[in-house]
Amino acid sequence: MASREIETHSPEETIERGREIGAGLKLPVVILLSGELGAGKTTLTKGLASGLGAVGEGEVTSPTFTLVHQYGREPRVFHVDLYRVRDFEDLETLGLEDIFSAPAAVIVEWAEKFSFRTGWPTVRIHLDHVSEDTRRISITEEPGELG
Repeated sequence: MASREIETHSPEETIERGREIGAGLKLPVVILLSGELGAGKTTLTKGLASGLGAVGEGEVTSPTFTLVHQYGREPRVFHVDLYRVRDFEDLETLGLEDIFSAPAAVIVEWAEKFSFRTGWPTVRIHLDHVSEDTRRISITEEPGELG
């Protein structure tokens, strides 16, 4: 299990680091994002989706109200926001099992609300709000059970 930590000092730098992380990932992959409100999860996702080659960062928006966004066709990137999901029953209504039917990148904000087991390689990213523009980003990669 590989772990590393980086620090960013602006939203633009957070997007750039996300782009670098995304460019290094292979599908399928689950990216679990955690951190307090305003820590930069959606900002990092802009870079992740761009680095994965699915969409430009300007096209990524928070799925807080729609709960799931899909970007791109090849590769497919799903962006899930669990902020408003209250319980397992709410989670089941999202139809997430369909997302895992073909290789994709699944980025989950507020992942700490529920546990996920897919067998896919997982990247856990925690964002800490150090100061107004500074974020500490802790990244842990876990191999999947598929192979």
